[in-house]
Amino acid sequence: MRKVILVRPEGPRNVGMVLRTATNFGSSEVVLVAPRRPSMLRHPDFEQMSHGVSNRDERVPIYETLEDALFDCTHAVAFTARARVHRPLEDWRVAAPEVAALTETDGEKVALVFGNEVEGLSEVETDLCHRLVHIRTSSEHTSINLAMAVGIGLFATFGGQGHVPRAKDHNGLLGDARLFLKERLKDVFAGIAKSDSVRRDIVASIERVMSTAPFETRDGRAWHAILRALGSTTVPADYGIVKPQPRNARRDEALARAGERAEGDDGAAAEGTDAGSPGSDEA
Repeated sequence: MRKVILVRPEGPRNVGMVLRTATNFGSSEVVLVAPRRPSMLRHPDFEQMSHGVSNRDERVPIYETLEDALFDCTHAVAFTARARVHRPLEDWRVAAPEVAALTETDGEKVALVFGNEVEGLSEVETDLCHRLVHIRTSSEHTSINLAMAVGIGLFATFGGQGHVPRAKDHNGLLGDARLFLKERLKDVFAGIAKSDSVRRDIVASIERVMSTAPFETRDGRAWHAILRALGSTTVPADYGIVKPQPRNARRDEALARAGERAEGDDGAAAEGTDAGSPGSDEA
């Protein structure tokens, strides 16, 4: 498990962004230590930046000291840009896999500790942490926004598959519907070719693309609209294609068959309740 600890944060916007980011990456807790503005969890900027997080003002407990906030943690990682004498300052890219594995270990609760936006963490506070890490940056700009730093820390320790975006399913353009579009495309575009060789190339290209490309019904509608705009008035029958069934034809047929079976079952049930037959009172 993970706990994000913000020590003496100043900005309600940063705290709101941290809560939202922690929710994105599955962190169970976000806590504040001695915030500079005790009322920041009621501030409009906090509400705006934590948009979409349920019970946001109830999910951020406040402690007076870092020691109090670490009471239930088995391991603490301090994010700091300042090197301390006799304390190694690790590159977060190197330390992250080991910390991530620790967060997935039963019985372990890892605190990711971040200091004030301006002052960072004091030496007294880093002494309470087991390891010090630094998010390596380019020399051109060495400071990172607090919420961004938390996001880097949480992303690197986020385990599991999580949410996987999926494309919306669409119906494929199949069978006679695809054949009709293919023949109509050949008819229109080959018809405006200036030579036989160009006409053959157009027909071959349409045949190749329309036989293999993953066309959808919405693609079919779009291309038919283009062809109508170019003056085409052909219908499936012009190419020897049987007119497609109405959209609900298969459903209607299935319902009709189900109705016929139901009638048959009712008749069989009626025959089975005649006097003297099995199941009657007179049997």
